[in-house]
Amino acid sequence: MTGNFLDKFNSFYFVGMGGVSMSALAGYLRSLKKRVGGSDINAASLSKLKSLGIFVTNGNGRDILGYDAVVYTDAVSRDNAELRLARAAGKPIIPRGKLLAEVCKKFKRVIAVSGCHGKTTCTSMLASVFSSAGRAFAAHIGGNSVQFGNFCNFGNDFFITEACEYKKNFLSLHPDTAVILSTDADHLECYGGAEELKKCYSKFAARAQKAVVPFGDDVFRDIEGTVTFGYAKGADWQACELREFRGVYSFTLYFCGAPAFDVKLKQPGAHNVLNALAAAAAAATEGIEFAHIKRGLEEFEGVERRMQLLGSYRGARYVADYAHHPAEIAAALKTAERITEGRLFVVFQPHTYSRTKNLYAQFVSVLSGVRRLLIYRTFAAREYFDGEGCALTLSQSVKRSRYGDCPGDILNFVSSAGEGDTVLFLGAGDIYFIAKTLLCALEKSNAER
Repeated sequence: MTGNFLDKFNSFYFVGMGGVSMSALAGYLRSLKKRVGGSDINAASLSKLKSLGIFVTNGNGRDILGYDAVVYTDAVSRDNAELRLARAAGKPIIPRGKLLAEVCKKFKRVIAVSGCHGKTTCTSMLASVFSSAGRAFAAHIGGNSVQFGNFCNFGNDFFITEACEYKKNFLSLHPDTAVILSTDADHLECYGGAEELKKCYSKFAARAQKAVVPFGDDVFRDIEGTVTFGYAKGADWQACELREFRGVYSFTLYFCGAPAFDVKLKQPGAHNVLNALAAAAAAATEGIEFAHIKRGLEEFEGVERRMQLLGSYRGARYVADYAHHPAEIAAALKTAERITEGRLFVVFQPHTYSRTKNLYAQFVSVLSGVRRLLIYRTFAAREYFDGEGCALTLSQSVKRSRYGDCPGDILNFVSSAGEGDTVLFLGAGDIYFIAKTLLCALEKSNAER
């Protein structure tokens, strides 16, 4: 395919449409007046896409043949029945990452946010800042922000997107401003080791006009024109004079050693200070005034599954967080402890066998400090069973933990939670939906008494 196939094709079919990035891209193409359809095993849950006029099916038919081009996600097997049908019919088949790269070409300026932790929050913060500044922008978000959902389209001057490092997808992008939040090890099954992953982060930063990177990270030492952020003196963008109340932070943002403005965040967690710093640095690099940066950060309403309060039952707060990497879990636990007056109950669902296996010692270390912990069955995603990386094996290595194989096990675990306690659900799989269903059932049973 030559040229931008977004101009060439009028209709697109998405295989694995339910993924948050896939559904965001589908929504964006629909906003361009393209005819869009697709399939997912959980098609019934995609009501938002249906409301946009997008055709959604469970993939059992031959609907794919009625579209000009097919888009697929890495979570779908290349032997998928629909993909086989499309190949037999000679349909152009486009990987999700390549589609994202083509979307980027439709905009004057591109900001791409990468890194192991915080991508969705930082991307959403940037969208809030650009909205505050009244700029013409679109955003592709790897989660559901309170303000924008997982995509928005308010013009084609700026494109703000997450750049996923899975299978080196982010290296297909050539952003004007690259943001790298961290270079912690993850997706090692795709890289063979942490060193190769870090080399790829370096490549990603080097191909951008400007790269916003953590201060003091040697990965970017030889790259010219980097903009740094962090807590330490010497960072271009520095958070100073931190104030905390019940896990929520305010601070003074310093630029090049001088105070620029104060920021008071709404969302809990010290990690969000660094997300805000990176967003501020990227926005300023693209010419956004300090006043708009301040307002956009302070108006940021958060993202679904990021220390999200689901509700309460018998005085206990039920909170969900997407944390699935040891470093993210540590940050979530620290925040939860700050906001909890009583006891903390933690339900953690490992995400993929490979991540659990590759970072096993780190998972054991961070979880061993939890007094009340249930490790729920692994969310396999695209993987097959591996006993060395499964939830049961992990639970046997973590002191004081118990294993859960069904929602009833979770119910028994949290049965004593009451006034002042917090029940924290951690993981990137279906634990979020299990938690919401569980809480709904508890509230219903209480109302019927």
